[in-house]
Amino acid sequence: MYCIYVMQKCNPYGCFFVWYTYNKVMAPLDPTASPAPAALRKPRRARGAKSRGALVSWLAARIVEHLRTTGLEPGAHITEQGLADHFQVSRTPVRLALGVLADTGAVEHRVNRGFFLAQPVDAVEGPGAPAPGSDEKLYYRIAEDRIAGRIPQRVTETELVRRYRASRARVSAVLARMAQEGWLERLPGHGWAFQPMLDSVKGYEDGYRFRALVEPGALRHPSYYLSPEAIERCRQQQRYLLDGGLLTCTDAEIFEIGSSLHETIVGGCGNPFLVDAIRRVNALRRLLEYRAKRNRDKIVQQCREHLKLLDLISAGRLEAAALLMEKHLDIARKTKSALVGDKKRAA
Repeated sequence: MYCIYVMQKCNPYGCFFVWYTYNKVMAPLDPTASPAPAALRKPRRARGAKSRGALVSWLAARIVEHLRTTGLEPGAHITEQGLADHFQVSRTPVRLALGVLADTGAVEHRVNRGFFLAQPVDAVEGPGAPAPGSDEKLYYRIAEDRIAGRIPQRVTETELVRRYRASRARVSAVLARMAQEGWLERLPGHGWAFQPMLDSVKGYEDGYRFRALVEPGALRHPSYYLSPEAIERCRQQQRYLLDGGLLTCTDAEIFEIGSSLHETIVGGCGNPFLVDAIRRVNALRRLLEYRAKRNRDKIVQQCREHLKLLDLISAGRLEAAALLMEKHLDIARKTKSALVGDKKRAA
């Protein structure tokens, strides 16, 4: 009562609140009456949980693709940090994605030891990325709009959600994919920034001319050596495309397999500066390359040339491999530049 007296002097509204609370809540009710059931609070989804779920599903699908191209044997250790570095994400979504794959039996989790491949890579199956068809369309819509200058260099998720009338989860998953591919970067604190790209036919051709200097030059390096394991891994990827992969792979996946082969071949020279240069060119040409690769008539021949390149390298015929590489890049430049030019005019 003393508290009520003090509050009456200081704040009469507070006095009324205390009196009301005491009489309606604290005061004993009719002992014969049954207490009213307490209303249960509806559990709230953690902020961003839906977005994280989309990223985890997308990442699980990408990890499966990555495992198929590594040539790992069952029982091989799969490190969280290695995957985090490869996909340029933190270890948390990698751990969650591996947990999803453990539920499917693709990988095995051993307490205090980590994750291990549970079955042959060819038999590994995992969940697809959320809404793969629609997400693929959203991915290319954003890419085309960026090339055409219809969206600025810096954007936010909210702006893209509003522009494309897509859920935040879908937009977040697509942006995470673009960031992993290296042509989009998260800004500190807020928003995303598109990285510089080759957005003209001339720039695209110049990129190929640069590669025609670097890649044959790497093969002519006096201490060039490419391990048999690396050669066989590249062979398996090319055979996979020829054996039906071209019908099922996305443009991005075909690009990754091709660029990975060329980066692996350059890596045989042992010069990290040349490898870094090729990776940068590949990142810059990615979007225009998608346009060219949507016409897949010429990719079968390119895969066969890739296999012939690997055969020459395996046999130690490096000068013949360098000459073939020059011819291979020159034909690709002429063919794809024409395709890119037609696409740009159509856009």
